[in-house]
Amino acid sequence: MEKEESIDLGRLLQIMLERKTVVGGIIAACTILAVIVAFMLPKQYESTTLVQTRSAGKDIGGAAAMAAAMGINVGSLGGGSSNASPTNYIELMKSRRVLEPIIDEMEWPDGKKPQAKDFAKQKLDIKNTKQTNLIEVTAKGRTPEEAQMISQGVVDNFLTMQTENSQQTQSLLVRFLNERIENAKQEADDAAAKLAAFQKEHKLYSPNDQAKLAIEQLNAYDKTIGEMQVAQKSAQAQYDVATQKLGEQKAGAASYNINDNSTVQSIRAQIVAKEVELVGLRQKYTDNHPSVIAAQRQLNQLSQSLSDEVGAVVNSNAASLNSAQMELLKNQAVAQAQASAASASEAAIKEKKAEKETEISQLPEAVMDYIKLESDAKIKQQIYTSLVQQCEQDKIQEAMESMDIQIIDSANLPKNPSGPRMMLVVVVGFIIGGLISTGYSLILYKKGE
Repeated sequence: MEKEESIDLGRLLQIMLERKTVVGGIIAACTILAVIVAFMLPKQYESTTLVQTRSAGKDIGGAAAMAAAMGINVGSLGGGSSNASPTNYIELMKSRRVLEPIIDEMEWPDGKKPQAKDFAKQKLDIKNTKQTNLIEVTAKGRTPEEAQMISQGVVDNFLTMQTENSQQTQSLLVRFLNERIENAKQEADDAAAKLAAFQKEHKLYSPNDQAKLAIEQLNAYDKTIGEMQVAQKSAQAQYDVATQKLGEQKAGAASYNINDNSTVQSIRAQIVAKEVELVGLRQKYTDNHPSVIAAQRQLNQLSQSLSDEVGAVVNSNAASLNSAQMELLKNQAVAQAQASAASASEAAIKEKKAEKETEISQLPEAVMDYIKLESDAKIKQQIYTSLVQQCEQDKIQEAMESMDIQIIDSANLPKNPSGPRMMLVVVVGFIIGGLISTGYSLILYKKGE
């Protein structure tokens, strides 16, 4: 068994002291060399832009506006909240569409421009600050101006991209709505013409008190039927928008049998029951009555539950799609489910209305015809008016700059370089010098044995 070799540290230290001139020279030379290298290395500057994401994105088709205008919830068809996550924004900021204009603007010594992916790794540090809705975009540049340009350019290009995408979606929706408005206008005009012709033929311009009471009872049904038809047309327009955009991306929207899902069917049945309950309350009370307000709130919650459940079904079946395609597919599926719920609610309410009409069938035939024609004219006019209001709201949104993030701190112009870190380079040089001098002393130690 070989005898383990030990080193006499005292002897080693003595050798280093005896050769202190050489040892000190090695350390000093390495330290000076490190200082020279630190000065020769190209300087690097960092500029940071701080932005804040919106807590909830703008939905794709103004569903919130429809809910506010008509007191119904046609669902979060835009999926804005999920799409507006900081993680999605960070990845979009590294996309070619955002970075290539910046790369093209910069001068490259070798004339070879990097790919957007490589540029992001070399020049950018984008992070979500402390898991909040704040994003820091830190860019590295060879000069203060370059670092500032890159940081600000990333945010500006991202905002431009988001605005263009939003306006494109909004324009599509306005186009689809305009098609439905033309049909609704024609139907409203036809219904009004029929009522006017009936009034002229039968000299009946105002029904008697009994007929007025019947009309008031039917008004609640007419109002809700109109809302359901508007909801179906609105959902169909949003379904068409999502379908067209999925087609543009060649994603191939697969059918997940949303309406056959047992949970979706259960929620839809609850929505229908609540709509019937609400129309009954409207016969007795105004829309400001606590009972009507409570029923409307419950209906909105059920509609949101329907949207959430449909989103969960799509997530579980389309995990392989990218985030943009996933959101479009959710929009399409939610629109389909909302249209189905509105259609089922309309059928149930029409059945209840038919029962009420049977109760008042003893009225004179002319009065009954008048009631039916007036009811039809009111429904058609309500559909037309509601669609026009939504279309105008979407046009206003299209005209506005729909920014998904807000700049909190603009890109700063750095005064001092962030790299290279001179003190760190010097310390490393000093340590290397110490290691070399120790190695030199060990060699002398071995020779002395």
